[in-house]
Amino acid sequence: PGPLRAASQALSAALVRRGGLVGGRWVETAAAFPVQDPASGEELGRVSDCGAAEARAAVRAAHEAGAAWGRLPAKERSARLRRWYELMMENKEELARIITAENGKPLKEAQGEIVYSASFLEWFAEEARRIYGDIIPSAKDRRVLVLKQPVGVAAIITPWNFPSAMITRKVGAALAAGCTVVVKPAEDTPLSALALGELANQAGIPAGVYNVVPCSRQQTAAVGEVLCTDPLVSKISFTGSTATGKILLKHAAGTVKRVSMELGGHAPFIVFDSANVDRAVAGALASKYRNSGQTCVCTNRFLVQKGIHDEFVEKFAKAIKKELHVGNGFDAKTTQGPLINEKAVEKVEKHIKDAVSQGASVVTGGKRHSLGKNFFEPTLLSNVTTKMLCTQEETFGPLAPVIRFETEAEAVAIANAANVGLAGYFYSQDPAQIWRVAEQLEVGMVGVNEGIISSAECPFGGVKESGLGREGSKYGIDEYLEIKYVCFGGL
Repeated sequence: PGPLRAASQALSAALVRRGGLVGGRWVETAAAFPVQDPASGEELGRVSDCGAAEARAAVRAAHEAGAAWGRLPAKERSARLRRWYELMMENKEELARIITAENGKPLKEAQGEIVYSASFLEWFAEEARRIYGDIIPSAKDRRVLVLKQPVGVAAIITPWNFPSAMITRKVGAALAAGCTVVVKPAEDTPLSALALGELANQAGIPAGVYNVVPCSRQQTAAVGEVLCTDPLVSKISFTGSTATGKILLKHAAGTVKRVSMELGGHAPFIVFDSANVDRAVAGALASKYRNSGQTCVCTNRFLVQKGIHDEFVEKFAKAIKKELHVGNGFDAKTTQGPLINEKAVEKVEKHIKDAVSQGASVVTGGKRHSLGKNFFEPTLLSNVTTKMLCTQEETFGPLAPVIRFETEAEAVAIANAANVGLAGYFYSQDPAQIWRVAEQLEVGMVGVNEGIISSAECPFGGVKESGLGREGSKYGIDEYLEIKYVCFGGL
């Protein structure tokens, strides 16, 4: 069928690479692991299964390339990053097809991800020339200078849900700062990281500055341990689950590495009585069902005030039925692709079963889709309580549970009860309430009357167990810089 041919065609393109990238060379290993199309289960190809040896070689290559790259004038680093951005935009369609083939998201979403992904290279190409130090007033015979210098080799560990953007958001900042990187992409989606490597080579990024070590799930622990313990690595940047983040933090402690982490979320989406319900429904649809609910900032809990609760649920259900179309990502009508694997589907099923057993009602959806084992119907639940699993854990799937609340204080308390705090959203037309709630929500990012909040200009990151540090924005480059104080005496 057409969509399957489209998936295969994506992998016959010039940007597909199947080996690791170490020191500017493509490295083939004796063992390889399969990459599968989650929509069909079709094997798209096999990629080199790098292990601890390849990871160590990549770290050494990055370390050896670091001195020259760090000394390169900022204008030259900026020009290389800018060229990399331009090549991404020139190859947008091809890169998007690779994402849809290995990740499953609709092609239109994949195209959007490539534009978003490239925007970080563009942004940090510009920020590379704005790494300013300071001169601090001191005693009359001294001059106090503050310099900012690259931290060194950065290990970049990324997830499958945004296989391109999660790389460039980190790597753009690192390279702009003068660091070199070793990227360990998710085992489900290595092809996007390798395609970026091909374009990096074409853009004139020097050998060893951008390295990629793809590996299977079986090799992940060994590769991750090397990247987190090798003394030549100065910095770790990780996006993924909170549980994995805690393991990496323990590894990093041994050599006291700089760490930034974007971990799990449990985003609340509060709709107050004063809200414009139609706008809230549109924002809910965008926030919840983008990438089939497989985003770290997507809404996980809907809290709707009693005065507009029934109207919101009714309109939300109608919008889901009218606007969402489940299908293969290469089908132009598709808005909801497959989940990444059957384990993800099973978690959605588990959360629905638990909620229904405790009195929740399925308004729409609620079961696997007839298209195949990794497809699931967009689901809306009402009569949900805070005792149900779906309001205590991150679902990471197309499930929208709605909790009815009475007062603002009650909603804020429910929203803040989680041990994580990445993103939060709320809809209100009361200016005083907007200020109060925006300041009280214990999250790193707040969307007010807005369901999509990510952009290169904005600081991305969370509080509590959602992570450390910020990515994107003018703050993102600070994660890859050390501050050095220099005192000139005898003047």
